[in-house]
Amino acid sequence: MDTVTAARTWTQQQASAEKRDVWTAMKRGFFCRCPRCGEGKLFRAFLKVDNHCSACGLDFTPHRADDLPAYLVIVIVGHIVVPAALWIETHYAPAVWLQLTVYLSFTLVASLLLLQPVKGAVVGLQWALRMHGFDENATDEISPG
Repeated sequence: MDTVTAARTWTQQQASAEKRDVWTAMKRGFFCRCPRCGEGKLFRAFLKVDNHCSACGLDFTPHRADDLPAYLVIVIVGHIVVPAALWIETHYAPAVWLQLTVYLSFTLVASLLLLQPVKGAVVGLQWALRMHGFDENATDEISPG
């Protein structure tokens, strides 16, 4: 038997789905708020995303931030610390112990301060782009190819 899979076509119902602005969702996530309503808390602990929004009930369990927030924090902090260290070394040449103390302290504090907001922005991005399970209209019948 030859089975034919139906092609997925665009419908008016799909177009009328909830509009999701990427920048607004990322900004709300960056401030650790629900990407949809901006009122409910996104995290229940430092890096633990809550199961749902307390204000609008949005389910956060489909998120898959994984290691991306950590990589982004490394890139952001590295782009601040490395040029600053090179500029200070070439212009002032302070003692090595002083440089290590300042750079390592700043790197640690900046990384800890940025990790939660960056993870929130990543979750907001995933929600806005309907990634993983954030698309309530997705069908499981779509073939991979």
